[in-house]
Parts: sequence; structure tokens; C-alpha cells
Amino acid sequence: MNAKNLNILLWIAVTFWLVMMLNSLTSSDQIEARNLSYSQFLQELSDGSVREVTIQDETIKGVRSDDSRFETYDPGDPGLVGDLLKNNVVIRAKPPETPSLFMQLVAAWLPFLLLAGIWIWFMRRGSGGGAGGIFNFGKSRARQHAEGEVRVTLRDVAGVDEAKEEVGELVDFLRNPQKFSSLGGRIPRGVLMVGPPGTGKTLIARAIAGEAKVPFFSISGSDFVEMFVGVGASRVRDLFEQAKKSAPCIIFIDEIDAVGRKRGAGIGGGHDEREQTLNQLLVEMDGFAGNEGIIVIAATNRADVLDPALLRPGRFDRQVVVGLPDLAGRAAILEVHMRKVPIADDVVARTIARGTPGFSGADLANLVNEAALFAARAGHTEVSMAMFEKAKDKIMMGAERRSIVMSESEKKLTAYHEAGHAIVGRLVPEHDPVHKISIIPRGRALGVTMFLPERDRYSMSKRQLESQISSLFGGRLAEEMIFGPEQVTTGASNDIERATDIARSMVTRFGLSDVMGPLAYAEDEGEVFLGRSVTQQRQVSPETAQAIDKEVRAIIDRNYQRSKQLLDENMNKLHTMAEALLTFETIGRDQIDDIMEGRPMREPEDDRGGSTPKAGDGNDAPHGGAARKQPPLPIGGV
Repeated sequence: MNAKNLNILLWIAVTFWLVMMLNSLTSSDQIEARNLSYSQFLQELSDGSVREVTIQDETIKGVRSDDSRFETYDPGDPGLVGDLLKNNVVIRAKPPETPSLFMQLVAAWLPFLLLAGIWIWFMRRGSGGGAGGIFNFGKSRARQHAEGEVRVTLRDVAGVDEAKEEVGELVDFLRNPQKFSSLGGRIPRGVLMVGPPGTGKTLIARAIAGEAKVPFFSISGSDFVEMFVGVGASRVRDLFEQAKKSAPCIIFIDEIDAVGRKRGAGIGGGHDEREQTLNQLLVEMDGFAGNEGIIVIAATNRADVLDPALLRPGRFDRQVVVGLPDLAGRAAILEVHMRKVPIADDVVARTIARGTPGFSGADLANLVNEAALFAARAGHTEVSMAMFEKAKDKIMMGAERRSIVMSESEKKLTAYHEAGHAIVGRLVPEHDPVHKISIIPRGRALGVTMFLPERDRYSMSKRQLESQISSLFGGRLAEEMIFGPEQVTTGASNDIERATDIARSMVTRFGLSDVMGPLAYAEDEGEVFLGRSVTQQRQVSPETAQAIDKEVRAIIDRNYQRSKQLLDENMNKLHTMAEALLTFETIGRDQIDDIMEGRPMREPEDDRGGSTPKAGDGNDAPHGGAARKQPPLPIGGV
């Protein structure tokens, strides 16, 4: 019996049952609703107006002397028959009505048939192909893209040339496997792409499938694990069974750390469901049977937490690092995204890339989108360089908050605070150049001083770290020197926290302390397993901990005094810069250079190419936004 006939039969049974229930209710209503009350019947009986009655069960139907008919209900009166005989009423009696054999069978079996029909319906629904079926827990939730469906190619990937070269031979193998097998070569069974979020790991995996034109299965690591033990392992088996039927093909597992974490970690001894899923994944990738023609590509930004068995040769043979793009890579990524928007003639991708160190591919895509939105709000038909500058400020410093209204005293304190950061940062050696200073509130900060590196940086020297500490204390010292110790605000809390972290890392992690030497005293901050952190925590003696605190304090005090000396020697520049900020609210590198070199300050230009409105010219409403958490970090924020 097919599904259609089964559904028809089920609906017929349900309809029949509803009709029977309706008839039962109707009959019950008819028994209760009579056209003659029993007391009236007795009255007519005593009057001699009743000629004959027919009694069946508890129903009395009668005929009066005038041939009119009536019907009433017998409440079980034992003297009724005697009264009828006394009044010479003809009595007819009928046996109780009994349902037919068919109706008796239906009444007896209908509940069981109804339950059986409902059970069969749920069984067929649960065992079907739908992902929500009750018997589909063990089915893979991977989304399959047919051959040629993925249209992304490696030409759409920019800024990660080394990663593209690493995965390029996968495309050759999928297109022409004999080229490698004829020489005894074996293509990697798995490729693990490691890198920060937003660097293009998923995009590269899609590009490989698009170039090779093979089936592509995509799934997230969290889709394997459920609350029921064994479900994840079943889904892994089902995924590889589907892949075998479509080989050669690619399986892409995004965020594999959700299922591939080290086994046995944690205070409770691990997670049974996740570990069983991982065990099944290990067997499917390189077990007794093996899987030929299936390439597993996985992505994660936490390769350090993965199980060693997952990373060994034969499973994930190759790790491809997809890092943050360099200057040339950022320019290439910007050009890819700029194809989708109308760009003005003054836009130079390399110039924008030079001012966005530390941006990932996703950040750059967001930058182009924000610039397009700014241009649309301004009513422009093209996205100009000024719009990109506004978008960059919003991403790196935060969106302007025009709802905050600051008093003149708060503005003045903020101006001196940010000027202190800028002057110290400009004078200490090997510090990133000052890019922009603003006392417009953005996010949680009432003002921001932004430093931009001149080139991409991959490591920092001891001198650079100490220069950062000095510039971080410049804002607090400016407040103290201008307004007095009693007027110092809480605005430097983040500066103090960051300076302390840098100094402690210099002593305990980087080995940059002459007193403590090149030893690591700090626990690895990347450790995420609480159980292992408790059992493997590095202990130091009380004397060593005291020496570490003393050395951290010495670094802080040394740079605090240097910052104070620099501000004291350049007090006139501090006043000039603070006055410029109070007048224009935002000044750039050109204005900072003029002040530091003692020249008359040029009037800054706003993002539309004109002069910046002066404070008091109808632009007094302060602004604000959220600070960017990736480098380069803006310093300051009262």
C-alpha cells in the first residue's frame, strides 16, 4: 500500500469516527429533549385522554384519544404499568434496540484502528527524507552542492596567494587523478585551513570545489553533536556514505574544533557524544577501509585545541595557514570588492590598504560596504575617497554618537587627555605615527587618538613596547599636570589596564626583563580546557611572584616618569594642541606635524573636502561609537 492510499484510508477512518461521535451526541440530545413531560403524561393518563402507548427501553411513545401523538421519558416509575391498565390503555412493548454486528465491530475496533493509523503516519513521517523526522537523528545534515553548482573560483580569492598555491594541486588531482597516481603519489586526504576569523577559509574551500567542478558537501562541526550519544557518529558515517557515492568529491567541515577537540579534556573527563563523533571521524578519514577520492577540507581558528590523532599524516596531512593579508593582499582584496560598487576616480586601493593594517578580508569587505552606505546617505552617485575615510574611522574608532552633549569642562579635559597621548606618542622612539586625534565621542570613549603603523608589523621590540606604555600614560599625566591631581578622572582606566598587561607580558612571557631573565612565568593564555588548566598550571614561588610584581612596577614607573618629562618639556605644544582640538574637534597628521614643529597650524579639512566646522559654529553636538578591537588600536578614551 503506497503512501497516498494509506493517507486516504486514514482520513476515511477519522471521518467515520467523527460521524459516529456526532450521531452519539445527537441521539443523546434526542433522549433528553422530549415534547411531553412525565408529570403531564401522568395527568393526561388520569384524565383518560391516552389511548395506547408503546414502551421501548426508557422511551414511551403514545397516541391520545384525538389521534395526536406524544413522546416522553420513563424515569423508572414501578407503578406505571398498573396505572396504564387501570385507565384501559393499550400497552405495546418492544425489545431494546441493538446495533448491527457491523456497528458493534466498528465501536469495538475503531479506537485501536485510529491509534494504529496515527502510529503508521508518524512512522512513515519519521522514516522519510525530511531533516526533521523523528528517525532522522542519525542522518547527515550536510548540504550537497552538485557538480558545477559552486561558481566561486580561485580568481575570486585575493590576498592569500600562499594558501591558494597550497590548495591548488587539489584541483589538479580532482580533475586528473592519474597524473599523481601514475607516479605513486597520494593526494592529501585532508587539508586543515587555520587562520583568524574573516580571512577567507570558507571562501577558499568553495573556490576549490568551483575550480574542480566536483560535488561539494558542506557542514558545520556543531551539526554533528547532539544530546543523544551516538547520533554524531551516525551522522559522520552517513556523510561519508553519501560522499562515496559521489566520489571524487570534497567534504568541507567548518569550525571543526566544535567536534575535534582533544579527548579526555575537562574536569568531567570529556564529552562522550563529542568524543564518539571524533572517533568515528578518525576512522572514516583513515581507518581500516579507507575512503578513496574523498578530500576533507576543514577550517578552524583554534588549531591548538584539536586532537593530535586528527592532525597526524593520513588524516589532515596538510595545514594551510590563512593569515591576515599584507599590504599587497589588502589592496588586491579591496579591488575585488570594489568591482561591485561605482568607484570615483580619486580612490586608490593601495592607499586605503596602507591605512588598514590588521584588517582581514571580511573587514575590508565591510569597509567597502560602509563606504557605499555613506555615499548613498550623502546622495552621491559614486563612492569617493572621503567616503572610504569616513568608513575607516567608523570601523577603527567607532560610529559617532551625536546624542551625547558634553560640557565645556569635559571637552577641555578630553582635549588635554588626547593631546597628551599624541605628544608622548610622537616623541618616544619607534612609536607608530599619530594619524588622527578626535574629541568626538565614539562608543565608550569621549575621545580617541589613533596611531597607524607605517608598514605591516609581525613582531615588536622591547623599545617599541616601552614606547607604547609611555604613550598610554600620556593622557592621565596631561590631566594631572593641567588640572591637578584632584581632578584626574577615571578615563584612563583602559590605558592603565593595557599598559599593565604589556609590562607583565614583557616580564612573564616575552623574556624582556633583565632582572627576571628569558624565562616564561605565565601560563599559556591559549589554553581553553579548564581541567588541564587546573592540573597543569605553572606554579611560581612567592619570592618569584614578588620579584615579578616588582619588575612590572619598575617598568611602569620608568615609562611613567619618561612620559611626564616629555610633557613637561613640551607644555606649550600641549596647550596649542588642546586648543586646536577644542576649536576643530578633530585634527589629522598634517595639523599635528605643524604643532610639533612650531609652525602655524593649517586648517583641517573634513571628509567632504572643505574646512572642518569650528566648535560653536552649529556643530557643537559631540559624537561617538564603538572602538575597534583589532590592531591598530586607538589610544585614549576619557
